[in-house]
Amino acid sequence: MLAGSDVATWLRTARWGYAFLNGFHILGLALLVGSIVPMDLRLIGITRRPAVPDLARALVPVAAVGLGLAVITGFLLFSVRANEYLGLWIFQLKLGLIAVAGGSALLLHIAHGFLLRTAPAGRLRLAGLLSITCWLTALFAGRMIGFMGD
Repeated sequence: MLAGSDVATWLRTARWGYAFLNGFHILGLALLVGSIVPMDLRLIGITRRPAVPDLARALVPVAAVGLGLAVITGFLLFSVRANEYLGLWIFQLKLGLIAVAGGSALLLHIAHGFLLRTAPAGRLRLAGLLSITCWLTALFAGRMIGFMGD
């Protein structure tokens, strides 16, 4: 049904439509992962400055814009071959990793003022390791989808 929509049909047949949309998806991913990695490295303890709350104030809005752009464009890209993608284990893995990473980020940043200032370093380190592992693995899994389908 989704793959038969007018938008999905246009993306499959338009000369540059899919490529243009894919470019915006990559931009969203760059903003998202480019913001998450420095934050995770700080949480892990690889860097000591700036303070975690200060870094979060600067990076979370950029990550949120990147996530929004990646989700919207990702859904549209998914619509082109929805049934096929749903059957791919690598796509399911990607979605699971995004859910874990996104849920972890929400838990950490909803309580931003409290957790980032009061959580023990070990807990923040674990959150950073979980986040960076999930996001980078999801990124890799997303790239593999194109090689798994045909």
